[in-house]
Amino acid sequence: MSILKKQAFLLLALHMFARLAVAHDHHDENIPKGSAISDEPIDAILWIHIFMMIITFGIIFPTGMVLGMTRSRWHVPVQIVGTCLAIVGWFLGHAHKGRQFAPNIHSYFASTLMGMLAKQVAIGVYLKLHLEKGFHGKIRWFFVRLHGITGKLMPIVAWTQMLFGAVTAAGICRGDHLGQCVSHFALGSSLIAYGIIMNIFLLAGRQWLKRRQKTQEFWDSLVIAVWGFFITFTGHWWGSEWTGSDIQFTATGLLWWCAGMVGLWLSFGPDRGPRRNIIPALVIFLTGFAMSSWHPKEDNVSTVVYSAFGYSLMAAGLARVVEITFLLKDRVSLPRGGISSFQYLPSFFLFSSGFIFHGATEEQLGLLRASKFDEVSYLLLMFSVSFLVFLLSLVLINMYVRNRPGPSSKRARAVPSIRITHDEERARRSEDRQIADANEFELEELVSEEEEEARRLVPVTHDSEGLKGGPSRS
Repeated sequence: MSILKKQAFLLLALHMFARLAVAHDHHDENIPKGSAISDEPIDAILWIHIFMMIITFGIIFPTGMVLGMTRSRWHVPVQIVGTCLAIVGWFLGHAHKGRQFAPNIHSYFASTLMGMLAKQVAIGVYLKLHLEKGFHGKIRWFFVRLHGITGKLMPIVAWTQMLFGAVTAAGICRGDHLGQCVSHFALGSSLIAYGIIMNIFLLAGRQWLKRRQKTQEFWDSLVIAVWGFFITFTGHWWGSEWTGSDIQFTATGLLWWCAGMVGLWLSFGPDRGPRRNIIPALVIFLTGFAMSSWHPKEDNVSTVVYSAFGYSLMAAGLARVVEITFLLKDRVSLPRGGISSFQYLPSFFLFSSGFIFHGATEEQLGLLRASKFDEVSYLLLMFSVSFLVFLLSLVLINMYVRNRPGPSSKRARAVPSIRITHDEERARRSEDRQIADANEFELEELVSEEEEEARRLVPVTHDSEGLKGGPSRS
């Protein structure tokens, strides 16, 4: 009973931390009227908060998630370290001086993130107790599933909170600029997520595709068609006057669902088997061309940034076409399952185009013009961040591939009430080897008897040419 009390106390404490994130005093008396931030610079404590939270929710918790998926013994220690750093970072975020902020989405959404963390820790503690008898045995499967689903959702929620933190620190994305920020961050995040999915399929998803008898282009085309159909009929508010942006959104949606249907059709060969195609890659290329042409280019800064976004997205589509058509020759992978260095290009260009589009809102470009940064240095910064996040995705996926449990581990997890010790495992393997040796011995003995019987049935004679088998000659 004392263990359950400790668990409840831990949950209550973490939940109170999350609630305090909303209730703390913002000290917004120094903020000029009409502005979202004060004129003071960001102080050292707030910088520590920023980098600590990025490391915790961007690196440590995703690493712990992968370790949990591979059933590693390091899963719990890594998550404990991440939880401690998250609590310290939360306190630092409320102890800073310098720049002050008006009530904002970042502070409000902190309760959601910290609430998820509190519940995840509480469920993890409960599962670690291995209560598998009686009522606990009946509900354990539910908490195992919930713990896994929540752990996989945490990086997405944390990414959203990081974006909220970035716009809050800069004091942007308010009023009339909110709509543009939402569209830029939504599309940019979608491109980055698409790049991550490409890396997953490249490094770890081939068997998954093989089991389902589908190519990656089938799933890409399905998503493109459904999303394009949605954009086509929601890009314009029917009954109102058409605007330029309405026409652009509707035309983009029309392209997507038309091309997506073609991609679905080409995903099956004449024998209805899975087949590669380049339609999703062409959609990426044409979308990059269209969006780089549509966006206003008021000066050299806008021209360079939006052109870089368009070229990067077009490069992703073109690299995908070259990969499927010339490198793989419509195969799922290279011979012997190898991976060419060229195959990393499409996903990387999706990363870079996503981050460039993140940083291409009107307010951000205005801040860029007012700073000492030139547009080329700004783009190099975006590419640098793209490389870092691209590297992180490769490390995490490779960590999973090298340590993922095999089929025997999955069979053992199918019966959670049976816990196999190392001694029992060694005994089982020894017994399997003994059975295999006995079967091999019996088979060898049986073969020897059959050969002996065959030799008795075939008469043997000696002649001038040596020893020969066959009928004897008189």
